[in-house]
Amino acid sequence: MALDGIKQKMLALNVKAEEAETKNEELTAKVKTLEQENLAKEQEITSLSHRNQLLEAEVEKLEGHVKEAKVGMNDSAQAATQNESLQRRLQLLEDEAEESDKTLRETNEKLRQTDIKAGHYERKVQALEESRDQWETKYEEMSKKYAEANKALEDFRREIEGL
Repeated sequence: MALDGIKQKMLALNVKAEEAETKNEELTAKVKTLEQENLAKEQEITSLSHRNQLLEAEVEKLEGHVKEAKVGMNDSAQAATQNESLQRRLQLLEDEAEESDKTLRETNEKLRQTDIKAGHYERKVQALEESRDQWETKYEEMSKKYAEANKALEDFRREIEGL
């Protein structure tokens, strides 16, 4: 009867060890996914930063054109039309630059959240690995005790048969 209890405990420990291993694999996969998302977001940030720089350079260039247009402008209709066109284009570029800045800030926040999640899951994986190692150690100890109990039972049987 005691051996049956030990067998059941060993089976339960085996199941728990397998469950911990499965959970460990799932969390490891999740960490890899988060790291890939993190890399993609970093690339997006780099792309948006570069685009933002280009837009800012274009804004400065257009502001220079606007200043030149104002200085050299006379009352002719053509100069007024060109100035209005440049003003509209400047406004559109400024709006686009603001939108790029907003997207960059949002992406940075998402990246920060992803980093936090990755750290959390890495800690979970580490804890599960430690738990798994403990269960494996317990399993090995129980296997040794089981083998010793079997040997003692066998010795006892031989002793009884010898009587």
